[in-house]
Amino acid sequence: MQEKPVKIPGPDHPITIAANPARVVVKAAARVIADTREALTLREASYPAVQYIPRKDVDMSLLERTEHATYCPFKGDCSYYSIPSAGEKGANAVWTYEQPYASVEQIKDHLAFYPDRVEAIEETPQG
Repeated sequence: MQEKPVKIPGPDHPITIAANPARVVVKAAARVIADTREALTLREASYPAVQYIPRKDVDMSLLERTEHATYCPFKGDCSYYSIPSAGEKGANAVWTYEQPYASVEQIKDHLAFYPDRVEAIEETPQG
């Protein structure tokens, strides 16, 4: 089996991770899937920012692990979950890096949601 390429974020492909001071709520199929005040905002190159939510703040009973998997040379192996109550739209709607590379180790034990596969990812500033 061929070795997977590993790349380190840098000037050509920056990745930053910062605590999001806002409350982040994810809704799908008219239910709250996640609600946290501890989200991490990951910004990667020119991609839209992604909210990574601690697993402890996600209702895992509403998710179902899938066989789908991908690989990112900057972050590592990626696993997926579906949101069964969201129907076809919810297929592989959630992803996680369970053993992320050292450069992004903060996202371990966090989940991210595709914005177009959930009803809303709401950010409410903390007062």
